[in-house]
Amino acid sequence: MLQFLRRYLPDPHELRQHRHLRFLGDRLHDPWLWHFNRRSTVRGLAVGAFYAFVPFPWQMLLVVFTAFWLRFNLPIGIAMVWITNPLTMPPIAFVNYQFGAWLLQKPAGDWTFEPSLDWLLERFGDIGLPLLVGSMATAVVAGIATFAIAHLFWRWRIINRFRRRRAFASAA
Repeated sequence: MLQFLRRYLPDPHELRQHRHLRFLGDRLHDPWLWHFNRRSTVRGLAVGAFYAFVPFPWQMLLVVFTAFWLRFNLPIGIAMVWITNPLTMPPIAFVNYQFGAWLLQKPAGDWTFEPSLDWLLERFGDIGLPLLVGSMATAVVAGIATFAIAHLFWRWRIINRFRRRRAFASAA
């Protein structure tokens, strides 16, 4: 799996030469942003899952700035943000709104969705707070759950490799 990802990721040395990315200086060339070790990858998965459910635009930019600060695998974090995409965003927003209304102990509004900016601006007072509360709660749960599951899965794989290696050595 890692070889597959490495094959399609941009080369960090090519990024260093890219004229549009020079303004980032040495921040983009931090080796931690490109390593596929347990610590860096699990952090990237967790932060990407967190930002995927944050109801703000420019989620990928938020992941980039957080990666510079926390030093985790940048491509993994950006890829995880795409959990929410134009196809999945409406149902996720609806579920987050329902969850937020439940957390606030507020009855969910009885309205029909119209995909227009006018409708959104008109209804934002009604749906804004429950959507924000539900999205942030979902983001925290998704980030923590992703971190725990990815960390445990990675440990499980390492333990299985050692067991297979030990079994192979004792059989030989």
